[in-house]
Amino acid sequence: MEWIKKGFPYVIIILVVILIRTFIVTPVRVDGTSMYPTLKNKDIILLKKYDQNYQYGDVVILNYMKTKLVKRVIGVPGDSIEIVDGTLYINKKKVDDPYSNITADFSLLQLGYTEVPEGYYFVMGDNRKASSDSRMIGLIKKSDILGTASFRIFPFNSFGSVK
Repeated sequence: MEWIKKGFPYVIIILVVILIRTFIVTPVRVDGTSMYPTLKNKDIILLKKYDQNYQYGDVVILNYMKTKLVKRVIGVPGDSIEIVDGTLYINKKKVDDPYSNITADFSLLQLGYTEVPEGYYFVMGDNRKASSDSRMIGLIKKSDILGTASFRIFPFNSFGSVK
């Protein structure tokens, strides 16, 4: 009976950690250079699972063919997307996007859509030349997005906000 009393706090701690990792936040390791210079290969970021309200510019983690990809939201439901001569246009309005200048011309029409349908998102990596993103793999279902990343925890010299 004494070992139960001594072990009970450890059981509670383990349960709390499991609940936090399951429902609130969990670390994710960046694999590859598709989000460079914002994120580098092997950076560790915190995935906020509770954040389900995705907006333009959010860094999101998504499931794609049983792997986790880290990308930036470029288009939300209802948006038309076009990149012409290195300039990003959302809903026919020029958008200040620091990574589009290295992006080949693209139109959402190439994927068979005039606008991003309800329940889907258009995502791209910041390193547009080395990113497999919505231009290649198509629109991303909201249900395939695991959450947002706004905080880097490793390496320690880059500890802080992800934008």
